[in-house]
Amino acid sequence: MRWKPRFRWAVPLLLAGLVVGLWTEDAAAQDAGNLYDTGVDRRMGEGHFQRRCSRCHGQDAKGNDETGAPDLTGRLSNANTRVGIFRIIRDGIAGTAMLPISDETPDPNVWQLVTYIESLRTDPANINLPGSASSGRQVYDGKGECASCHMVNGTGGRPGPDLSRVGERRDPDELKTDLTDPDKDLAPRWWTMRVTRQDGSVVQGLRMNEDTFTLRIIDDDDNLWSFVKKDIRSYDRIQDSTMPNYGPTLSASDIDDLVAYLFSLRKES
Repeated sequence: MRWKPRFRWAVPLLLAGLVVGLWTEDAAAQDAGNLYDTGVDRRMGEGHFQRRCSRCHGQDAKGNDETGAPDLTGRLSNANTRVGIFRIIRDGIAGTAMLPISDETPDPNVWQLVTYIESLRTDPANINLPGSASSGRQVYDGKGECASCHMVNGTGGRPGPDLSRVGERRDPDELKTDLTDPDKDLAPRWWTMRVTRQDGSVVQGLRMNEDTFTLRIIDDDDNLWSFVKKDIRSYDRIQDSTMPNYGPTLSASDIDDLVAYLFSLRKES
């Protein structure tokens, strides 16, 4: 009589159990962010960020124009969910400088990082502003003359930063400071460089990039200039903003309106 194994279903059941177990574990990992979103977790996440991420993204998480690290305080271009942020931190982004976090980092620590990054974003629905965005648009296009230097959705000037989504990366207090104290915390990307060539002629423009041996600037006519430092007579960094101080020229209500308009500029959902 042929022997029939009593446990002929054991292997398929074991495999099925492993598959379900792995799926459950992955699903639990995706939902685990809800377990690490307390104030304590946010503070722990901030500590992880300062130790692991601030070298590229900056201590304020606003990125670095010169290294290409993005600003994490606004809308994220590569992830719009907690799980997406988790995966980018855990796995990195292929072909970019965004490397995966160490395999030895526990998932809870990664979720705490997610919680901290999410806390950096300002929810416009929770902010009541004294100004009017529609009136601010009139100030922007009119006496503010903002479009001469800035673009919004492809329209305007090029010397200053594109403001099409400025409301995602700057909160109202920061926008007001930009308008009334533009030299405060000016990023090196917006310094002016004055280059004196060997023949004594001078070229001046915004600092595009600079390293030990070379520098590039863009002048007021959008001409791009590249220089080898050893071939020029001298160069000076002017660390004052080309942005005017609107405090003396616009009324308090005009500034409130302009802030409201700028804060409304964000990607349409």
